[in-house]
Amino acid sequence: MAETGKNLYISNMEKQLAYVQSYSLFGESTHLPDVLHCETIADRSVLHDWELAPHRHARLHQVLLVQAGGGSVTLDGKTHALVKGSLVNVPPAHVHAFRFEKDTRGWVTTLADELLDELLVGVGTLRSELDQACVLSADTFITQTVKQIWVEFSSQEKARALVLRGLSGVMLGWVARQLALPASPESKVSDSVIVQRFKELIEQHFTQHWSVGQYAIALSISPTHLSRLTRATTGTSALRMIEARLMREARRNLAYTNLNIATIAYTLGFSDPAYFSRVFTRDAGISPKAFRSQI
Repeated sequence: MAETGKNLYISNMEKQLAYVQSYSLFGESTHLPDVLHCETIADRSVLHDWELAPHRHARLHQVLLVQAGGGSVTLDGKTHALVKGSLVNVPPAHVHAFRFEKDTRGWVTTLADELLDELLVGVGTLRSELDQACVLSADTFITQTVKQIWVEFSSQEKARALVLRGLSGVMLGWVARQLALPASPESKVSDSVIVQRFKELIEQHFTQHWSVGQYAIALSISPTHLSRLTRATTGTSALRMIEARLMREARRNLAYTNLNIATIAYTLGFSDPAYFSRVFTRDAGISPKAFRSQI
């Protein structure tokens, strides 16, 4: 997370989102990372005098746990205090910034979209429910789980990948349960109801290649209003959110199945595999064939 200007973030979120930096921890646009990534809070923070300017990750979900020390976190414009035991849930595309007390200890676990797709298949609406930037209070169980993720990530033990997937599922399940509990407005930063519903509709219809207009009709609003809401909430246009979901599914199929590229194209609703390849290349920067060869 490179250092950016300290005054990037002002209250007019919609106007300023274009200037907020977007980062990748491990080049997610061209290849999948390790099962996940886990590092200590100090690993990155100490390089920037314990202050990380407003930024976001387009395809990465992060969970940060404060083991000792504290500071503050800004999530989509609202600042929250961090103390020992604070657990921060930061879904993809949410703008966030940290200011830590010197020598704060803890861990940051980062999950790629593809891993979330694998973990959250067949579990109802949990994907959209986890898309809430918030600060929770960690108990002993989740603290030990996150610590074990760090231990496993740092090791080369047998079945490491399997154990990391299991621990990630436990961590996300715990977060989902806490989000379901009654909470004060200050403790939870939620997407607008309309944008949340839009995300659910994308999950249902992305392989049908619905247009922004079709989604807007389903939501009883205009296409212009829908795009304005998504930009204000996520910094991304409605069209880009639709395309990103389709390309995420393409990457998942290329990485985790043996389907040939033409079959993947047809499965995703493309009538022409060549056109699918052009769309994927424009999004990922490399062809589907080259992407698969890197996995």
